[in-house]
Amino acid sequence: MYIEVIDFLKALLTPVIAGVTVYIAMQQLKTNQQKLRLELYDRRLRVYEEVKKILTIILRDANASIEDLYKFRNSVTEADFLFGPEIIKYIDEIYKRGCNLHNWNAKYRDYTQKEPKGYDHTKVVDGRQRETKWLTEQFEPAKEKFNKYLNVRK
Repeated sequence: MYIEVIDFLKALLTPVIAGVTVYIAMQQLKTNQQKLRLELYDRRLRVYEEVKKILTIILRDANASIEDLYKFRNSVTEADFLFGPEIIKYIDEIYKRGCNLHNWNAKYRDYTQKEPKGYDHTKVVDGRQRETKWLTEQFEPAKEKFNKYLNVRK
């Protein structure tokens, strides 16, 4: 009887060890998935912060230097691999409009400056205002667009 119980327990030991091993493997898998989500979140958050940073510069200066725009472009290059096409398109739009604003500001002449031939002050001012307005109104839309990728409550 005693030997039969020991043999029975020995037979049970292998499936118990296998079960514990499977449980540990499942926990490691869950931990690795959570770690991956956290790393993905961190990278996505950095891109969002760079978007806010360029928008803040534009809000503060009503302009962005070429250096600021290049720095922005370089800092968000990995967005292509972290977000869907709507964010990529949005980042491209911010960059394009920032370049447009820079160009309009470079063309702008005030009353103390000599106007170059063919200069259309109204066109330049309208272009500056249009781009500045769009860019400075992007804080809330950016938050809404990035929310899909950064909302941790999901």
